Amino acid sequence: MSGPQFPVSVKGVVAVDGRFCLLRNERDEWELPGGRLEPGEDPQAACMREIAEELGLAARVAGILDSWLYDIKGAGEVLIVTYACAPLSGVTPRLSHEHKALGLFAPGEVAGLNMPEGYKKSIAAWIAAFPSP
Repeated sequence: MSGPQFPVSVKGVVAVDGRFCLLRNERDEWELPGGRLEPGEDPQAACMREIAEELGLAARVAGILDSWLYDIKGAGEVLIVTYACAPLSGVTPRLSHEHKALGLFAPGEVAGLNMPEGYKKSIAAWIAAFPSP
């Protein structure tokens, strides 16, 4: 007998010049860059791939921040795993075709955003681990 099965989405908390990179999705929510694992893909490698695809940044993964189950209305539940990430290059993040907008937000701006609470908790965990973004 097997337990519940959920798709897994890896997300990166990335700060550039003290501001967090967030993307606006089709539900008009802000979210962290990231996406679903490909078959056989290492989660950290997936996170770095997604950051490169969605922000045009090379990044390194410093470690897991959090994991939580997100119930996306109309789409079901997804296991979200968030990683602390640091950009490797001085390139300015760019918006890909996958999202509606790219925003760079100071830590004090995050609480007021239309964004799932799990992402806000992951950003707070990043701030606690790395107090000066």
